[in-house]
Amino acid sequence: MVYVTGDTHSEVIRLGKNRFREQTELTKDDFVIILGDFGLVWEKEESRYEKYWLDWLEDKAFTTLFIDGNHENFDRLCSYEVENWNGGEVQKIRPGVIHLMRGQVYNICDMKIFTFGGAQSTDKSCRKEGVSWWPQELPTREEMAIGYENLDKAEWKVDFVLSHCCASSTQSLFSHGEFKPNELTAYFEEIRGRLDYKRWYFGHYHYDRAVNDREVMLYESIVRIV
Repeated sequence: MVYVTGDTHSEVIRLGKNRFREQTELTKDDFVIILGDFGLVWEKEESRYEKYWLDWLEDKAFTTLFIDGNHENFDRLCSYEVENWNGGEVQKIRPGVIHLMRGQVYNICDMKIFTFGGAQSTDKSCRKEGVSWWPQELPTREEMAIGYENLDKAEWKVDFVLSHCCASSTQSLFSHGEFKPNELTAYFEEIRGRLDYKRWYFGHYHYDRAVNDREVMLYESIVRIV
């Protein structure tokens, strides 16, 4: 089984048994995927708080996966070794806590899942570069090219897309001008027009809402997709 949920910002307690009772039926072959702003790779070095909650997730019956959002410590995240897992590149924060990288196509529970993290912070003017904000929140041209390359290999057909933000036209349906288009939302716009997919799930906007019949915004809800 595969479940998805929105931003946790280090507060992964929603994955406890009180909120997420379905976990009693899960094993490490089942997955919960956090759609960015994971928040437990944030301090300059792994703090006592982060260690406690990363170990807490590691002890869960299921495997935790996450894509990156805009609020991650990218300097530290990039220090983890990259390895291959289920058809794509990942970084293992713990054996059962795994970062799904940008532009990858994974085979998870016999489903093809395309992942692409990142987003543009609306509050970066209030943050300090290298401390609470990192320019790597938006992708490089190389990362976007990797996404195209892997979608070419998948013949532009996947079951699910998982991202932090969404396509420009999708964003315009609900943002009321708060979130501006950028190179990443434009990239998603192009992908959205070409890709054959069943559902696109994204976080970032801190609401739970089905934007249309194929694009779903998640925050605190935990939704089973497989």
